[in-house]
Amino acid sequence: MLNNEHEDNLLKKLMKQEETLVFDTFSLEMAHEIGERLYQKAYERRLPVAIDITRCGQQLYHAALPGSTADNDAWILRKSRVVMRFGQSSYYWGAYLEHSKKSMEEDFYLSSSEYAPHGGSFPITLRNTGVIGTITVSGLPSEEDHALVVEVLEEYLILG
Repeated sequence: MLNNEHEDNLLKKLMKQEETLVFDTFSLEMAHEIGERLYQKAYERRLPVAIDITRCGQQLYHAALPGSTADNDAWILRKSRVVMRFGQSSYYWGAYLEHSKKSMEEDFYLSSSEYAPHGGSFPITLRNTGVIGTITVSGLPSEEDHALVVEVLEEYLILG
């Protein structure tokens, strides 16, 4: 269990990531480039993850690395639903609910079989438009799934 100050700092950090990691455009080519960067990092680190990039309901990129299972695909779908419902990362919502000591069922009447507020799904946000999709990793603990996506997005959007 996190203490309140740590929880507040985590929520602020996650919000800052979402405010910073914003796209001007998002094309099929960009989805593939980001997906391949995620795949390469996961492959080099021998991470048993599945990767998914979806825009406006269309799956643009999907890959499964050794050690991942069909269960990871189910988690991807459930985490992505959180992002598309609330417009923020699935990790943010997991931390928020832990902070408020509530669940998706209690706060929003959403089934945990359909929505997973666990780290790994990050919004594809277009500047002056809003959330249009998700970049999702599943197979690691929440914080690590989230960190992998953020690492690649920071490299792509900030470092070039």
